[in-house]
Amino acid sequence: MKNILIATLAMLGSAAVHAANVDQALNKQGEYLARAGDCVACHTAKGGKPFAGGLPMETPIGTIYSTNITPDKTGVGDYSFEDFDKAVRHGVAKNGSTLYPAMPYPSYARVSETDMQALYAYFMHGVEPVAQENKASDIPWPLSMRWPLMGWRWLFAPKVEDYKATSDDPVIDRGAYLVEGLGHCGACHTPRALTMQEKSLSAADGKNFLAGSAPLEGWIAKSLRGDHKDGLGSWSEEQLVQFLKTGRSDRSAVFGGMSDVVTHSMQYMTDADLTAIARYLKSLPANDPADQPHQYDAKAAKALWNGDDRQRGAAVYIDNCAACHRTDGHGYTRVFPALAGNPVLQSEDPTSLIHIVLKGGTLPATHTAPSTFTMPGFAWRLSDQEVADVVSFIRGSWGNKGAPVKAADVESLRKNDMQTTSGDDLGQVSSH
Repeated sequence: MKNILIATLAMLGSAAVHAANVDQALNKQGEYLARAGDCVACHTAKGGKPFAGGLPMETPIGTIYSTNITPDKTGVGDYSFEDFDKAVRHGVAKNGSTLYPAMPYPSYARVSETDMQALYAYFMHGVEPVAQENKASDIPWPLSMRWPLMGWRWLFAPKVEDYKATSDDPVIDRGAYLVEGLGHCGACHTPRALTMQEKSLSAADGKNFLAGSAPLEGWIAKSLRGDHKDGLGSWSEEQLVQFLKTGRSDRSAVFGGMSDVVTHSMQYMTDADLTAIARYLKSLPANDPADQPHQYDAKAAKALWNGDDRQRGAAVYIDNCAACHRTDGHGYTRVFPALAGNPVLQSEDPTSLIHIVLKGGTLPATHTAPSTFTMPGFAWRLSDQEVADVVSFIRGSWGNKGAPVKAADVESLRKNDMQTTSGDDLGQVSSH
């Protein structure tokens, strides 16, 4: 009898250890998936605790604030798995109200239930609870009423179902699952209709998917399709993987909101998943059938090298840009990005380039690229006309095909930036 009791206790102990190991593995998988979804970026306020919410997000109808998703009672501590799943994949809060589509539940609708279980385990057991009440939105009445969002969700949110493979290549299918689902890349990189829904939610929906978006907070989310001029057509799969992992490559460097994506999300993903994302993106065709690869033109480089700065904007470039980006526009690989052939600089809308000239930017450090490089903002020393001249010079030199920029474009963006900046980093130099 004693031996039977000992054996039974041993079996129970083994089962408990196994359950603990399973839970630990599930939490770890959930943490990885939360990284892939970059949940911390939206649900963490500047200077706040991770996932405690409170980050302000500007929308066309006013400011909303991200919610607390820690396992505290002020967050999601009393959420069942069903409550959690309804919020993430269906866009329905525990109280039954529809979430604002700033929460990308139309993308999360294709996340598998297995991955949802892992995410739930992580947010319930792997995240530190933070007691912080959610902040009400600054959207004025009647736009603040939630019931119209139910109609929006009914019209535009897709059916919740696990992603179904559509390719013969399992690597591409994995990439599609990550890009269209947890990665919610379309939330920024796909244009939206007047009713604020993404015009396409997947590659199967048509050419609008990941075709680039309108300005948001001074930045343009560029096209991720196969166009050479302003897309990823000239990028190799290896260059894309390197860019996603480090925020830099010999093609370009990360800026704006994508810096947070690399810092909080992409650098932690496996090489296999980054390769899957890159291969899937490379499978998206170009939207412009006449698009051609960039052809380098040495005319501007030769003129600058010989001291000829008569072209409009050339003198401003020599004084402020050439030391880092060089007279040939090639920059320094993975330190100061190339300007020649850079697709970001040739998009139809020059907002991102103007913005970075005015405000500057920082190339963040990552595990595999631990050095930080900062470009200063030039708003304090360059007038609107000088910024327009140098931006036009960059967009039209070394074979680049971007259209010229007007001083009025710079003036408008400078004013918008100053309205959202508390410091003096934008300066007062705006004379024409």
